[in-house]
Amino acid sequence: MTKTKLGFWSIVLLAINSIIGSGIFLTPGSVVSMVGTKAPLAYFFAAIFASILAITFAAAAKYVNKSGAAYSYAKAAYGENMGFYMGVVRFFSASVAWGVMAVGVIRTTFSIFGWNQSFGNITLGFVVLMLIIMVINMMGRRIFTIINDLSTVGKLGALALIIIAGVIILLKTGENHFNELNHLTDSTGKSLIPAFTTSGFVMAVISAFYAFTGFEAVATGSEDMKDPEKNLPRAIPLAILVIAIVYICTIAVAMMVNPAAMVTTKQVVALVAIFHNKVLQDVILVGAIISMFGINVASSFHTPRVLEAMANENQVPQFIARRTKRNFPLVSFIITLVLAVGIPMAFQYNLPTIIVISATVRFFEFIVIPLGVIRFYRGTNREKILPAHKNFFTDVILPILSVVITLFLLMRYDWISEFSINRAGHLMPNWFAIFGMVFGFVILPLILFWLTRRERAENDERVK
Repeated sequence: MTKTKLGFWSIVLLAINSIIGSGIFLTPGSVVSMVGTKAPLAYFFAAIFASILAITFAAAAKYVNKSGAAYSYAKAAYGENMGFYMGVVRFFSASVAWGVMAVGVIRTTFSIFGWNQSFGNITLGFVVLMLIIMVINMMGRRIFTIINDLSTVGKLGALALIIIAGVIILLKTGENHFNELNHLTDSTGKSLIPAFTTSGFVMAVISAFYAFTGFEAVATGSEDMKDPEKNLPRAIPLAILVIAIVYICTIAVAMMVNPAAMVTTKQVVALVAIFHNKVLQDVILVGAIISMFGINVASSFHTPRVLEAMANENQVPQFIARRTKRNFPLVSFIITLVLAVGIPMAFQYNLPTIIVISATVRFFEFIVIPLGVIRFYRGTNREKILPAHKNFFTDVILPILSVVITLFLLMRYDWISEFSINRAGHLMPNWFAIFGMVFGFVILPLILFWLTRRERAENDERVK
């Protein structure tokens, strides 16, 4: 049985791989369209928000080094009931999110090569992708680490190429189109960039913030990491810093080279539009696919371990915690795979509907866990924690800021449109999204709670 564990730099790369996904390649123009030349500043503030939340989650990791991340933190801070509920909704949300990202890989790949995106074709590509990821995981942690590290280096390399190529173009031409952005108009003469307002900038920051999410899942597989209580608090903030620098430089260079393409392109991978060189375009396309494949690999590592951690704590049936000879959590992986494939298929691959299901639980996490860190600091936790060094700034001040930021995001979030469908100018309830929320937040917890109670009762009968 292999005992290889992820070291510090592999954890950093895993964090980067968990955060950088399709957004920076596919939709950088959305933030630019909101605030024009203020877009890099929006990403800067989003990075600060994400860093505060990331450091808070890293602070929790120094007190609790068990797998499960948010589940383990909530259980230690508030007790079994909150831990169970946090674990189930986190597991459901992460499984659905993995499915969303897998569909994104398939749709993007099909779009790039001009393939027919019928339900059958997408389903076939979807299943093949998931089987490939399953094989990668089953081959052992060493192989997984190599694939994860290479995919992270690949996506960073593609973004670095965009930056370097953009800088070379700027130096060779001596032209900087950055300030032209706010004067761009459409065919009717209407400005493509709205007038700057505080509320508009806030919404742009919120949009940019979601490009940094994913850090909260990094600690999920902490039992497969070396010294997680020491390495996670250092690795996650470092990953956020690297990503912030890459994002801001990428967006800034793209806006200098070809700002019009950023907000008007119809290409699937938006960053391709700023260049005219075919070879460069192809490299960026490959980088985009590597990026999305990489974040799927990262999700396949995090998500099953939430359920496995709960099984190890006897909060869901214990057979779920079984591992193969190669130390792979096969049972929890298969259950996760069923949800990741089944939910998108059931919803006919309607990504907006599925995304809202997986995104909502993040708000729940970003309030519960920071308050839990404060409980660790004050010593009011319900379960035993590690004797970590307490720091008032990272364990109290930043968690309070995290809660304030999250409440602010909650107030600015457009809940009505997220749970509605626009038909002929009228908003109608999106019953798929509503049912998905009810299933993940009510039905699934009740099912797992019933199965666990039955297993405990059977075990008690055997003891008697």
